[in-house]
Amino acid sequence: MPRYFLGIDTGATKSHALIADETGQALGFGRGGSGNPDTIGYDELPVLLHDIIEQALTAAGATIDQLDGAGFGVAGYDWPSQRQPILQAIEPLGLGQVPLDLVNDALIGLLAGAAAGWGVCIVAGTGCNCYGLDQSRRVGRVTGYGAWMGEGAGASELVYKAIEALALEWTCRGPATRLTPAFMEITGAASLADLLEGLNLERYRLKAAAAPVIFRVAAEGDPVARSLIEWAGQQLGSLAIGVIRQLGIEALAFEVVLAGSFYNGSPTLIDVIGETIHEVAPQARLVRLSAPPVVGGVLLGMAQAGLDAAPVRETLIQSTNQLLGR
Repeated sequence: MPRYFLGIDTGATKSHALIADETGQALGFGRGGSGNPDTIGYDELPVLLHDIIEQALTAAGATIDQLDGAGFGVAGYDWPSQRQPILQAIEPLGLGQVPLDLVNDALIGLLAGAAAGWGVCIVAGTGCNCYGLDQSRRVGRVTGYGAWMGEGAGASELVYKAIEALALEWTCRGPATRLTPAFMEITGAASLADLLEGLNLERYRLKAAAAPVIFRVAAEGDPVARSLIEWAGQQLGSLAIGVIRQLGIEALAFEVVLAGSFYNGSPTLIDVIGETIHEVAPQARLVRLSAPPVVGGVLLGMAQAGLDAAPVRETLIQSTNQLLGR
C-alpha cells in the first residue's frame, strides 16, 4: 500500500494543499484564498482547509484516512498562544491520529528551499517575514508584525516609501523623481498636488500592486527609485542578520532561501540583500525558492511519520513543478 503525505501552506493571499507519496511523487494539488487566521478568522480556517485538502485528495485518488503524516505552514502563526486555536481549527478535518506538525509558513519555505534542511528563509511578497533553523532544529525568527516592529520591506512598505518620496519632492525636502509621473499615470492624477491630496482623501489608492512600477522606474535609471530598492534590500538583509545572530551561525556555510514574488522585481534587490548579509555571515549563500513552499509542508509531514525525507526531496520538488506545469 502506498503511503500518502499532506502538505499545507496557508498564506496572506493564497493557500495550497499538496499530496505526495513516500517516493516523493506529487499526486494532487489544491488551491484557495487567504488562510491567515488573523485575516479570515479561526472559524473560517477549517472551511478553507477542508476545501483545498479535498481538492488535493480527489486529484490524488486518495482519502483522508490514508494519510500517514501532515505538515501545516500557517501565515500569521507567530506566537505559542496561537497554536491551540489553530489545532482546534484543524480538528474538524478528520485527520484523527495522523501525526502532524504546525509551523509558521516561512519555515516550510525554508524546508522546501534549503538542501540541508536548515538555514534561513526570507519571505517577501505583499509583506515580509524571516525564520531560520540551525543544525539542531533550534528556531530563530523575527516578530512577523511588519513595519511597526521595524520589519517592513515587502511590496506594501516599498510603495509606502515611494509615496513618502513624492511628498518630499512636493514639499521641496527631497529631489524630483520619475516616480511622480509614473504614479500620476496609473492613478489618473492631474498633478503631484492632486495625487497627494487624492491619496490623503482616498480618491486614489496606491497599494502593493504598484510595486512593479517602482522596480521599472529604478531600472530606467531614476536614483530615488533605485535608493528605495536598495533600502528594501538592506531591510530584508537585516531580518536575516537578526535570525543568524539568534542561531549563532555567523561563521557557518548555509543557505538563505529567498521566497516570494517580491524577488522578481530587480537583481539589485537580491544583490543588496547578499551584500548586507555577507557583512555578518560571509559564507551564507542566497538561493531562490524553486518550488511552491507547500513542498516543505509535505517534507514536514514525512518527518512526523518518521520518514527520512532527504532522499526524496529533489523528486518531490521536480514532480510538484511538473504537476503544476512550472
